[in-house]
Amino acid sequence: MKKQWLVLAAIIVLAIVALFQTSPANREELPKKGYRAPQFALPALDGQTYTLKKLDGKPVVLNFWASWCGPCRIEAPELVRLYEKYRGKIEIYAINVTASDSVEGARAFADEYGFSFPVLLDDKGEVSQKYGIQPIPTTFFVGGDGVIVDQVIGLVDPQSMEAKFKKLLP
Repeated sequence: MKKQWLVLAAIIVLAIVALFQTSPANREELPKKGYRAPQFALPALDGQTYTLKKLDGKPVVLNFWASWCGPCRIEAPELVRLYEKYRGKIEIYAINVTASDSVEGARAFADEYGFSFPVLLDDKGEVSQKYGIQPIPTTFFVGGDGVIVDQVIGLVDPQSMEAKFKKLLP
């Protein structure tokens, strides 16, 4: 009887460990809602390198875009407005898909729209590939715990964008 209880206890412990290890919030490298955002390190127009780890618990909006993208031009002023409104509470990383754009195009776009948030350069397309970016703009809303709260493929209207920003706040 004692052996049966030990075997049963071992099975329960293993089942709990298996459940914890496969819970979506603990998985990395799956770029979708409920999963931990894939890590990366990218250079930016300001010469610094940015990572998710450097955010130290601050929520972040990852916006993948290109200077030739029409919907990105429509969305850019709203990103600027929301960055000013939520400055210090939420970070924005504007990730230029530089592999299909250019540094000059990214710089001109950022200057034209007055980006004061970091403009990251994905010149090899590795981060875009890691996040499964196909159409742009594509935007990920990542909570302070590093888990993706929401994702939008394509243009986000201003009301929806702000509602998604608010969901990131504690």
